[in-house]
Amino acid sequence: MAERQLARDGSVAETTRRLWRVEGEESSGGPLDLDRLIHERVRLGIVSALAVNGSLSFTELKEILRATDGNLSTHARRLEEAGYLVGSKEMEDGTARTEYRLTPQGLAEFESYLEHMEALIRAARSGSAGAEEGGS
Repeated sequence: MAERQLARDGSVAETTRRLWRVEGEESSGGPLDLDRLIHERVRLGIVSALAVNGSLSFTELKEILRATDGNLSTHARRLEEAGYLVGSKEMEDGTARTEYRLTPQGLAEFESYLEHMEALIRAARSGSAGAEEGGS
């Protein structure tokens, strides 16, 4: 019942709008403020794995993310086109090996994405604490 009461007086809508704003930044107030390129599950996995490991081969990324060849190559290409990562091909035992690493821009964009997500988490936690205090 508390949720219905909150919805009537508008505080739920305001809390929801506040969740999408980052402190100290002008915002349109919507989820589009997130880096949509990184936010997709496979691309977030690629960027996260590379941020932790420095560089990984196509095969290593595929195993970590449990992705198909086509799915991984499509998402890696999108990140390459945006300048977030670079792939270098070399021959290893007669087999082509692609090694990926984040660019400085990619690392900066990932850090920005993490900061935005942390702000959303803080806002959600402070909003849920207020709802618990005010609800019955």
